[in-house]
Amino acid sequence: SIMENYVLEGTPKSPQVNFNAETGVLLLSGRSIPENAREFYRPMIEWVEKYNTSPKQQTTFDICLEYFNTSSSKALFDLFKTAEQLNLKGNSTVIVKWKYENDDWEMRDAGLEYSRIIQIPVEMIEIDV
Repeated sequence: SIMENYVLEGTPKSPQVNFNAETGVLLLSGRSIPENAREFYRPMIEWVEKYNTSPKQQTTFDICLEYFNTSSSKALFDLFKTAEQLNLKGNSTVIVKWKYENDDWEMRDAGLEYSRIIQIPVEMIEIDV
């Protein structure tokens, strides 16, 4: 069965989401300060759990967040932990492309922090503003 993609328009408080089962590219961009980050990210985590059952050869998290709050950072961690199962099983690979603006040290440090605590390679990509 073809898996539905998970797509949300971005808002001032929540990121644009485009998780594509056919390409294996999982995009998050914009700001993540939703009222309830756990609720907001839960469907994404469930989507990845389902996707894990028949993943692409390569899965890419395309993360381009301008800002996120503490509860979003925990939810992102849970999202990555769900996806890292693919790397641990070894039948397909997952990477994170962490894009940050060249003057945004906080977002850069956040990406480096994730690279230390998740078992997914994090590729740091600096964007010129």
